[in-house]
Amino acid sequence: MKYAIVTGASKGLGKEVAKNLLQSGYHVISVARQQQVDELEMLAQNHEPNYRHISGDLSSVDQIENIATSLSEQLTQQTIEELLIVNNAGMVTPMGPVGQLENETIAKHVTLNLTAPMILINTLKAQVNPNRLAVINITSGAAEKAIYGWNAYSSTKAAINQYTETSAVEANELGSNDLHIAFSPGVMDTDMQGEIRSATTDEFKDVDNFKQLKDNNQLRSPKEVADLLQNLINDQEQLENGRVYRVYDLIQ
Repeated sequence: MKYAIVTGASKGLGKEVAKNLLQSGYHVISVARQQQVDELEMLAQNHEPNYRHISGDLSSVDQIENIATSLSEQLTQQTIEELLIVNNAGMVTPMGPVGQLENETIAKHVTLNLTAPMILINTLKAQVNPNRLAVINITSGAAEKAIYGWNAYSSTKAAINQYTETSAVEANELGSNDLHIAFSPGVMDTDMQGEIRSATTDEFKDVDNFKQLKDNNQLRSPKEVADLLQNLINDQEQLENGRVYRVYDLIQ
């Protein structure tokens, strides 16, 4: 059987990814602060795969440990052909220059965007024994350039890219068939984009550019991006371990 764990699956890209995986035959476990996603539950009822949900806050280290343990307990008794982990949960706030951010918010940001994926992957790799482990870390173009006001976001996404590449190097060196890639979805019409547009120019210098993208209908839908990601998932044998795949490279 094939299992998939999708974090941040209550809305936006995460929900669309989870829907596609259910329709593709994966048993899906979603992780989010909200309760079980009714739309995913209803979809699972019309397909053979199962759907489960774990509620928890991945910006809390203590809760990450509990979530990782719960996931392991659900999976250790299963015979798993493939375990796919999609680390989608993330946040863009706080926005603003160094010296003007709340330390507690920085800590939550780093925990959610970086620490949570690392702990989840580390725990599941150690405690679950699938025939194949595939990890997709959702990243951003912000990982590759310095953007005023995004010192936290750009840094954590750059770190997740490096973590992806390093994990792939280790897998190759150890002779495992684990796959670790990152996926950069570009700009989408999501709640996160709404947060970005609500920033002041003092917090985020490029805010007007993002407002124009919305006004000019240049934001892709989460469904469109999830479909492109599903194409990668369906073609795993052709993927380069450790690579960052960008949505712009996948559009014909």
